[in-house]
Amino acid sequence: MAQHFDFLIIGAGISGIGAACHLRQRFADSSLAILEAMDGFGGTWWTHRYPGARSDSDLFTYGYGFKPWKGSAIASADEIRGYLSEVIDENGLAPLIRYGHQVRAARWSSEDQRWTLEVTRTGSDEVLTFTTSFLWICAGYYDHGQGYTPEWPTLKDFKGQVVHPQHWPENLDYKGKRVVVIGSGATAATLIPNLADDAGHVTMLQRSPTFFLPAHEHPLVPLLKPLNLPDAWYHEIMRRAFVARTDEIVQTAKQHPEAMRAFLLGEIRPHLPEGFDVDKHFNPRYRPWQQRIAVVPEGDFFKAIREGQASVVTDTIERFDAKGIQLTSGEHLDADIIVTATGFNLKLFGGIPFSVDGAPVDLRERITYRGVMIEGLPNMAFTQGYFRASWTLRSDLVCDWVCRLIAHMREQGHNVVQPTVPSADADMQRLSWMEADNFNAGYVVRAQAAMYGQGDRHPWKHGMEHAEERNILPAASLQDEALAYR
Repeated sequence: MAQHFDFLIIGAGISGIGAACHLRQRFADSSLAILEAMDGFGGTWWTHRYPGARSDSDLFTYGYGFKPWKGSAIASADEIRGYLSEVIDENGLAPLIRYGHQVRAARWSSEDQRWTLEVTRTGSDEVLTFTTSFLWICAGYYDHGQGYTPEWPTLKDFKGQVVHPQHWPENLDYKGKRVVVIGSGATAATLIPNLADDAGHVTMLQRSPTFFLPAHEHPLVPLLKPLNLPDAWYHEIMRRAFVARTDEIVQTAKQHPEAMRAFLLGEIRPHLPEGFDVDKHFNPRYRPWQQRIAVVPEGDFFKAIREGQASVVTDTIERFDAKGIQLTSGEHLDADIIVTATGFNLKLFGGIPFSVDGAPVDLRERITYRGVMIEGLPNMAFTQGYFRASWTLRSDLVCDWVCRLIAHMREQGHNVVQPTVPSADADMQRLSWMEADNFNAGYVVRAQAAMYGQGDRHPWKHGMEHAEERNILPAASLQDEALAYR
């Protein structure tokens, strides 16, 4: 027998928990369930268990607008999960979450005006059926089951241990051992200082550099703390301060990229040993903010380099052998453990196949409506956060918009809403999901062919900057001719 809910949310990470809170607040009398494929809540914070796993966004903006964050700006994975646990408890969400529930298919019926989901449970071959009047995909974009590792045919020749941070073994023994971390993003910058104290030595091997930024306590903190402000006031002041700081950095990077490059390099020079080749190891080929800037709290990553516990090698891999890595330059890196901090695979909407009235939907042929819905998919919304600003800043905006849409439908007596390109936009150019000139991180470039697209004009564009969207989404009309109601 199918279980029916007014709303079904896919994913119990920061997006899904936030969406559930908004729905509970606005539509308390409606039925709701959250289907989570993993065995616990938190999404990326459930998956990532490597030493020192932490946010690379400040928690005043990564946290929810409705739930004050009381800790330091940069937080550990455990602290973030503790915060999410409080949100779940305070909003009565625990009974609504079905863990170990993997959605295998989602089918829309125009006759029934509902979605039917086929779901399997961890450890069982039984197929469950759920139906819903409105489907909200909050699965993020990680492939939680498989991290990204490049094709290295000779990796099998290495006789030591190979570890991907996304699949960190419990109780991995690295004490006194030579560890090579391949990759130079936020994960590597987090791992290395946490491994360095116990490892014999840690080497970061990178093909090309990443921009880093040492992060220190915000200057407002010592001014505000003695005032003993209410938590909500303190949170809102700090949230606005970090939003303003990010906006300034992003705008400067766009308008004056070389000035921003000089600033970022200047920030890290004092943290490195005298004579360190900053240009070789920390000056990327891409523009600032064409990829994420790796935040380093109190410069701990650079401290490990300065104290000789870690080092950086910028080179390419010729081959792996039994004892380590042979580099193209002729240098050999001896290793007992190799950590492939080489990124993740992007998985759109949890990999769920969709169909409408029996016809499979190829998402690659569809464009997005405001980065919140998909052309031709009725009663389905999704949450996609920002790349440059905190994910949750957009999640909060999307939640407000979706709840406003649902309230509008109920007020007007509509059961169905479907984004449909009107004849006035028939000549619209269809573009890729993300233009490489805008953001060219590896996981984005690798996923382009598997993603939905966007149009060349609003409302068919997917907004990527909070400074713009915080005005556009709240003011967006729900009487838009692109929204077909019935």
